[in-house]
Order: sequence, then structure tokens, then C-alpha cells
Amino acid sequence: MEHTDASCEEALKAFAFQGTPVCCSAYGNGHINGTYRVDCQGAGGGKHYILQDINTKVFARPEELMQNIGWVTGYLKEKIKEEGGDPERETLTIVPAKSGGLFFRDSSGRCWRSYVFITDAVTYERAESTREFFLCGRALGHFQQQLAEYPVERLAETIPDFHHTPKRLEALKRAAAEDVCGRNSSVRKELRFFLDREEETAAAVSLHAAGKLPLRVTHNDTKLNNILFDKRTGKPLCIIDLDTIMPGFSAFDFGDAIRSGASTASEDERDLSRVSLSLDLYDAFSEGFLKGCGGSLTETEKEMLPMGAKLMTMECGIRFLTDYLQGDRYFRIHRPHQNLDRARTQIALAADMERKWERMRVSIEKF
Repeated sequence: MEHTDASCEEALKAFAFQGTPVCCSAYGNGHINGTYRVDCQGAGGGKHYILQDINTKVFARPEELMQNIGWVTGYLKEKIKEEGGDPERETLTIVPAKSGGLFFRDSSGRCWRSYVFITDAVTYERAESTREFFLCGRALGHFQQQLAEYPVERLAETIPDFHHTPKRLEALKRAAAEDVCGRNSSVRKELRFFLDREEETAAAVSLHAAGKLPLRVTHNDTKLNNILFDKRTGKPLCIIDLDTIMPGFSAFDFGDAIRSGASTASEDERDLSRVSLSLDLYDAFSEGFLKGCGGSLTETEKEMLPMGAKLMTMECGIRFLTDYLQGDRYFRIHRPHQNLDRARTQIALAADMERKWERMRVSIEKF
């Protein structure tokens, strides 16, 4: 059998695949988990699966991680059936281990899981048109609507305080004070940008503490490439990469998609004059998202959507700058100062949002 990693052998024998695995090859461009495509042959024809080596340095409690995904995908399958959809294609299907568990721990302690491979589907890095971004918004809004009544208290935090922006800012302050790489003096302007907006970073958590902003079941990593598109229809089919599905704020799922999808420049653009918020893309996504939500958001949640975009942009910039100060330990870099460039891009995008703030707010009110 063809494969790229000898350690896959034990895992391949542990899952209840239909047919005999004949090929296991590296798949996709994810940075967190090791991902492989498994092709099987059998009397019923060829079957395909995804096999993943769970990164337990990031997800320290794989039992809770997979329980979250199991609960949510099971719930979504029932919702999709009620809507007349195809539950085998419109959400992930976990392949259980032969032991009956949702994942398998091998003899070396590595944790593995498997999903059914969804055929005739593709992901994109960026929207090619406002129509495509509208469809992305509608898909993510519908995902919110489908899970609006799910008991959020059942879910564990797979990464504690993942989107707790004030705590991210505190981590940046500590990194600046410790200055282990001697880089503090070169980023004073960037630090000042975030420190000047310290009160604003607490906007969502303060509203939640006051009982005005509910926790929802949220995806928490709503980049465009986490939406599978049907090759035949060209429409969104399935939300994937559910590792960070946990309690969160709807505005943050909205905001992370805007941050990553409505910027006019790449995430590490060095020419900051090219960085801005595309209002055409913002409008298209906003309309799609709110239509997809179908009235499931409260008025406060709806009003928080523009702030969600700004907070997710600032939080991402804070994380990039923190990592730069600490020696680029978390985010992979391909050239010197790339994390600083990433932080500066997020700052430029957040600053452009401030200039367009009233327009962003009015756009949400329209839909």
C-alpha cells in the first residue's frame, strides 16, 4: 500500500473502513493536524476517507474535542434531514474506531480520527466575486441558525479563552515586558495601537457578563477555506474543520470571516497602502449571513456584528505581534519579520474599519 508515514499503519487498522485501504497519502494544506486521504477498495466499489493525526499540543483533551464534534454533527444530521437535505454530504461523518470510540490512541500515544471523504467538493482560499462571498455568508449564517437551539452548555472549550480578546491583549503586554528577543523597541507604534483600544477589546465579554450577549455554538475559525463547495452546483455544501466548535459569540464567527475574506490584501502584505476593507464584499457577506441566520440572532447580537469584525481583526493582530515578540514560536513563518508584517496588516485593516465604521453599521441595519 502507498503511504507517506509509517505511523499511519497502526491507525489504518484501527478504523471501521468499508473495504481494504490501498493508498494513504498526505492531503490538504492544514498546519495543525496531519491529514491524509485514504482510498479503499472492496466489493461495493471504492470508498474514500480522511485520516487525521490530532495535534494534542494544541488540543490537549482529544476526548472533549471529539465529543463536541460528535454531538454537533449528530445534531446537524437531524436538522439537515428535517430540511430535506443530504446529511451525508452537508455535514461531517465521523468514522468510528473498531473499538467504538470516536478516535484512536496508538501505541506511541498519538491520537487519530477519521471522517468519510466528501467527494465532488472543493475549497477556495478567497471569494472570486461578491456573489460567492454572499453564498459563504449565507452558509455560515445558516450554520448559526441550525445550531441556535443546541444546548451550548454541553460543549467543552477545546482551546480555553481562544477568542477572549482582553486576555490576548494581556498576553501581548507580558510578551512586550519580557522582550525575550529584544524586539520591543521596534514595535512601539504597533503596541500603542492596541493599547489605545484596550477598553474596546472587552466590548463582547462585557456585554456577555451583563447578560446582554448570549453564548452560541460557534465555529470560531470561519475562513473561506473551511467551507466545502459542491463542484456540480458551485454552492456551499458543508462547513468543515470543527475542531474549535464550542461556546462563543455569533459576532466573532461573522467577524473572522470578514477579517479574512473582505480584506483587499493578503494577510502578510507588506505594502500597507493596499490593505483596506472591501465594502462590496462586506455588504455581500452581511446580507448572506443575516439571511442565513433567519432571525435567530437577538438585536444586540446583530448590532455587535461590525464590532465582531473589528475585534477579530485586532485579536488576530495582537496574536501575530505577541508571537513576533516571543520569537515566532506559534505561527509558521517563511521569511524574517513575517509575523510583524501580519500584525501590521491587521492594524491597517482595523484602522480602515474605523474610517468606514458608520457605513459598516448602516449596512447591517439594511438587512
